[in-house]
Order: sequence, then C-alpha cells, then structure tokens
Amino acid sequence: MKRVVIIGGGVAGIAAAVRVAEAGDIPIVVETRTRLGGRATSFEDPRHGLVLDNCQHVVMGCCSNVLDLYARLGVLDRIEWHPTTWWAYPPRRPEPMRAGSLPAPFHLSTSFLKLRFLGVDDKIGIGMAMWRLIRMGFAGREDWRDRPFSAFLDETGQTLEARERFWEPVVVGACNLPCGEVAANHAMQVFQEGFLAGGWHATMGLATCPLRDLYDPAVELIEQAGGEIRLGTSVRGIAFDGIRTNGVVTDEGLVHGSSIISTVPPDRLAKMISRPMLAADPRLRGLEDFGTSPILGVHLVFERPVLIDGDRRYPHLVLPGRDTHWFFDKGEVELGGVRGHHVHAVVSAADAWMSLDEAEIGRRVVADLHWALPASRGLEPIAVRSVKEKRATFRAEPGIDDRRPSARPGGHGIPNLALAGDWTDTGWPATMEGATRSGYRAAAVVTGTGGPVADVPPGRLVARLGLR
Repeated sequence: MKRVVIIGGGVAGIAAAVRVAEAGDIPIVVETRTRLGGRATSFEDPRHGLVLDNCQHVVMGCCSNVLDLYARLGVLDRIEWHPTTWWAYPPRRPEPMRAGSLPAPFHLSTSFLKLRFLGVDDKIGIGMAMWRLIRMGFAGREDWRDRPFSAFLDETGQTLEARERFWEPVVVGACNLPCGEVAANHAMQVFQEGFLAGGWHATMGLATCPLRDLYDPAVELIEQAGGEIRLGTSVRGIAFDGIRTNGVVTDEGLVHGSSIISTVPPDRLAKMISRPMLAADPRLRGLEDFGTSPILGVHLVFERPVLIDGDRRYPHLVLPGRDTHWFFDKGEVELGGVRGHHVHAVVSAADAWMSLDEAEIGRRVVADLHWALPASRGLEPIAVRSVKEKRATFRAEPGIDDRRPSARPGGHGIPNLALAGDWTDTGWPATMEGATRSGYRAAAVVTGTGGPVADVPPGRLVARLGLR
C-alpha cells in the first residue's frame, strides 16, 4: 500500500482520492481551506446565518465522470434533473427549450422552432451552424483550437440577434468567456456534446442540497482506506531529491508520500515547485501562461417567491442579452426568524463586476430580474450577499490547449508526480466534469488502475450523420 499525497481538496482532489482509495492505496489529502470542494463548495455566511454555495454549479447528462463520482459517493439522489431550460423573453412569459420525442439531433427542434425571441433568419442560421458542427464530428473541432468561436459564427453567417440571444448566453455560461475570446473548439464541444448528441446529454442537473454536502461521504471513504484529510493546512513546497518527489512541505511539517498528485491551479503550483523540479519536468514550465476568468454569484432573499409568473414557478431562468446570465430558485430559507425565498444569480466572465461594491451589484442584478419577470417589479430583496470568485476558471483562449499539461509525466518528467485540475489536458473546458476526469486520470497514473469512465455515446442517427 502506497501513501499518495494529494494537494488540494477540490473536485479533482476528491476524485483522485476516491480512486486511489479504491485501488487499495492510502490517500492523504492536504487542503488549505477548512472544507472540501474548492471553488465548488458552500460556506456559512455569518452575516445572514445561511449556508450558501460559492456559485451555482450545473451538471449535464453528458458529464459521465462527475456523475460517476456522485454514484461512488452515493449522492446521485441529491441531483434533481431538469429536462426544460427556461429563457426569459419579456414582456412575454419565459419560453421553454426541452427535448421531444424525435431522435438526436432533432430532439430539441420542436421547442427551438417555437422560440419567439429568435426570428426566422436567426433560426435558419443557427440550424446551418448546428449542421456544420454535426458534419465536422468531434475530431473536426480540433482544427479550431487556435481560433475564437466568433470566427466560426462569422463563417456561418450568424445574425447579431442570434449571437446575443442564443450563442453568447450558452458559451459564456459554459466556458466563462465570451464568444470573441474563447477557443472555438471548447465552445463547439458544448454544442456538440451538450445540445446535439442526445436528449439525455442536454438534461440539466442541480444539487438539492448545499454543494459541500455532496462531498461528505468522501471523508468516510478516505478514512476507511487508512487515509486522512488535512484541512486548513497549506502546502509550502514539494520535496524533491533530484529524481523523485518524497512528500510535501506544509506549515505543519513534512508529509511523506511515495507519489504526489497536484490538483491545485497553475499559479499555486508554480509557488510550490523548486528550480530543480522545473528543470526536471517540462510539464511545470509555462504555468504563468494561464490566465483566469472570474465568476460572480449573488444570493438574494425576498419576502415572497419572485421567479414566478402567474401560476407558473420557474426553477431557473436564462437571461439572453443581459449582464446577469442565470437565476436559480433555491427555495425557502429562514432569515432572522422570518421565512424568505432564496434566489441565486450568476454572472460569468464577470471582469467588469469585480470592482463593484455589494450594493451596486445587488442593484444591477435586481434590475435584470425585474427585466426578466415584469411581475417582480417593485419587489426588493431583504438580503443580498455577493461572492466573487476572481480566479474561478482558467481562460480557455485560442491556443491554450497546446500548453495544458498531461497528468502523466513524459520520458523526462518526474516519474511519481501526477498533475490534475480542470486546467490540465482533460479534453474539456473548465468544468466539474473536466476536474473529475483529471482526478481520475491522475489516480490511474500513480496506481496503475482505473482512469476516466467512457463518454455517454451520441444517438445512433446523429452519429451516422457524422457526430462521432
């Protein structure tokens, strides 16, 4: 049994620890925060006495590995599935997009053609672009690694309205960058695997509990394997003898390990490595090349439900063309002895919001809510709590995939050092799915078993048409 030290207790670190334990080795997780989950976790807000998620995280049916992780942790029953996505279109009611009975790639076509916030020319252009994404297949998107997604929209003649009301909301929400900045292959993957491959692929899953509760079973699983989780412990450096790593140096002393898995972001990893490590492993060079993109989560509490219009209550809303991108209904909460209704707003690629104070943030988000649902006008929140994740994701810019390191060391790398994290070479954008895949792959490097699970296959018809 080998002691495997895992630096970081985010989704990638949890995934790696679970698979290391299942392989019969001993995972030692070292996490600088006081809770597991990294950027996808929850915290107790002392101001309002509520348990709040850092940001709303969404899982899709196509996310085979993160769903596999939830199954291993026994928490799949805490994911609520939403086959319908609601799009705001004031002053009309929000409009649904849902999979119908037709086979992929036509499963969304019936509801798509009924969307009134898109014109006929918009829909024709979107349909032609989707057909091109089908025909190029999964491999074809790799030819676009060095170009922004906006170049693809230009080539397919997308209207301004289609860009603002359809392409941009999806891309910004999934990739945390606008169409003009994100690498085209990352945005293409979202549409190929999330929209076109099948009805289940496009189904959205939301946790019915605070995100941190999803990770509680990992603690018992790791401890049963003889491992441990050291929360509130900072890693200062990685011990290296010139050939292999021997452990990690923390603010509490040296933690020995026969193998090391780093799951932290590139800027943090750069502070842990020495010059000899940098010279010994090419994967550790260029860590400073990775930029970051922020996400803003805004928690609002109202005296009564606000994601409602007449007799219909909406579990979420997409806001095309607005600065606030999503609203999620989080249900009832108790605030100061009074029952309230919790709404979670999300602003992706939120660079312009980082300098704003909480009062201004709340004002802008509430204005977008009043725009989306005119019936909510006049209602103001009784509590506002903004959460700024300034370094939420790596910037998936054109050309970045050439610099994303692999989990496995090459012929000249440090043999017992594996790299993980959504920024590594996962084949996915910065998502929980990418993080889980990286953790599974890193665990396989150090244990010799396991690895990512298979993708959810596309439907038969769409595969025959080219999406394979």
